[in-house]
Amino acid sequence: MAHAIRFKETGGPEVLRREEVVVGDPGPGEVRIRHEAVGLNFADTYFRSGLYPATLPAGLGVEAAGVVEAVGEGVTHVAEGDRVTYTGSPLGAYSTERVMPADSLIRLPEGIGFETAAAMTMRGLTSAYLLRRIHPLEAGDTILLTAAAGGVGLIVCQWAKLLGLNVIGTVSTEEKAELARAHGCDHVIHYKRENVAERVRELTEGAGVPVAFDSVGRTTYAASLASLRRRGLLVCFGTASGPVPPIDAMQLAVSGSLFVTRPALADYIADPAERAELAGELFEHVASGRIAIEINQRYALEDAVEAHRELEAGRTTGSSVFVL
Repeated sequence: MAHAIRFKETGGPEVLRREEVVVGDPGPGEVRIRHEAVGLNFADTYFRSGLYPATLPAGLGVEAAGVVEAVGEGVTHVAEGDRVTYTGSPLGAYSTERVMPADSLIRLPEGIGFETAAAMTMRGLTSAYLLRRIHPLEAGDTILLTAAAGGVGLIVCQWAKLLGLNVIGTVSTEEKAELARAHGCDHVIHYKRENVAERVRELTEGAGVPVAFDSVGRTTYAASLASLRRRGLLVCFGTASGPVPPIDAMQLAVSGSLFVTRPALADYIADPAERAELAGELFEHVASGRIAIEINQRYALEDAVEAHRELEAGRTTGSSVFVL
């Protein structure tokens, strides 16, 4: 019997329940996949809490890696026995196996393990579109990165160095500062005890940065905005502390004709060709060792409640996975 983590009402981690589930045969355009590892992402807490809407009762999770056990009619890009990874809806990755649409699946190179894939598919593709699609960054540019020791942060730090960028990262503890530095972060700001915008100005000789990548949201966006140079871009790609409040357009004008965007990964991997290009670049960097994926927390699926508590309390670094 397969098992899955589900919730019948929104709320704290305690609403999560492990249940036995029946997994049938795949229909047209679907596959049945046996998971080997499942990714734990902060976005999972948004669905569980109700910040992101979900039809209840619901499964949870949008990222996993495993083996295709059966394919439905019309599925041609993967076959039974293929090693695959994925990120994207519908919810339900927190499970030992499932039937799901085949469109999201990405074939996994032999050189990349299942745990690594589950730890990096969402974070790695997010890092890919942030650095390769959002803004035409050039070698020598300096970027600001919040949560530099997080799962996305550590990948961005490493990838940025491959592109010749300078990275100013924000962290909350000295342990996280050391981790960020070890992965290529040039300058670390302890945002709980330092003024982020003032330090960014000091480090950029008063100019500010062309792009600030902010995954924290409500508590950090103002400092990120204030760290931009004239005509700079604030990229709000996460809301770990809560949604970003409405921003007055006139504020952007008087602060230097600034830009703000709130991108979503789904819009950068919706086209199969673009997804394949971004995934190929990511897989090549990881397989070659140029980018290391830090899996610093491993959990059993039945420990989902504790995993969510640690994630929301900020006690995790790098990536976290459920090992099946």
